[in-house]
Amino acid sequence: MPTLNWLLDSEHVLAAVITQPDRPAGRGRELRESVVSQWAAENSVQCFKPQDLAETALLVKDCDVLLTIGYGVLLPAEILNLPRHGCLNLHFSLLPRWRGAAPVQRAIEAGDSLSGVTVFALDEGMDTGPIFSTKRFALDTDITSDELFVELAELGVEAVSESLQAIAEGKRPTAQPGEGATKAAKITKQECEIDWKQKAEVISQKIRAFTSAPGAWTRFRGETLKIDSVEIVDISYEAGAIHLVDKTLMVGTGSTALTIGFLTPSGKSRMQALAWINGARLADGEHFG
Repeated sequence: MPTLNWLLDSEHVLAAVITQPDRPAGRGRELRESVVSQWAAENSVQCFKPQDLAETALLVKDCDVLLTIGYGVLLPAEILNLPRHGCLNLHFSLLPRWRGAAPVQRAIEAGDSLSGVTVFALDEGMDTGPIFSTKRFALDTDITSDELFVELAELGVEAVSESLQAIAEGKRPTAQPGEGATKAAKITKQECEIDWKQKAEVISQKIRAFTSAPGAWTRFRGETLKIDSVEIVDISYEAGAIHLVDKTLMVGTGSTALTIGFLTPSGKSRMQALAWINGARLADGEHFG
């Protein structure tokens, strides 16, 4: 959204936006348009939802630059070569680190101290094209993926602006190095299950990485429970053991314990841990996992 808003008010002409087709969503499985589609309608911008690559090719063949952000489709060479000045991608990592589908989450999961954005020229590889612009962003030790997405979306505007200016001035992008490349694989629900035998730092990174989608989860009384926010405390309990101390929910790990601030029970909304405790009526010796 920040990049679209900037483009709309910039010296560039935003010819149209392309987004994914409407998808079934919610319990009623009604068709729901993307936020990009909604934005286009609110701002009187042409919006297209191609069903296949042939339709996409017709839409981009007369434009100067195609800019992709989180589109989720690998474009083949026949499309990449259509715009007069090629195709750009705004990627939420400092390439070549974290090429792939989930760079924001993988950076937090790995405990990186630095992230950022990269604008590069698309080629047929997975985030391997030459780089026009990078912007760095230092990560706090308690940042979540939800928060980092917001920060990087804002930071991306400057990187996109610089890249379009470089193209206008006839500057060439810099070849992307292969050294230091890592893969940001798509997140699976299975890997989001919390292993309480791991160290507190590792569990905290996983929870902050996967909040709020798809969410780090555990089992309690046969039901799934998403854990949304934690803090590390200097006390130890058995891994997975639940304790209530001064109205604070604590759980043991493979190292020190974690306090839980918010969680989401199965089929319910996100709530404070204390509210959940009051309804769950915890018994001595209960565990997560």
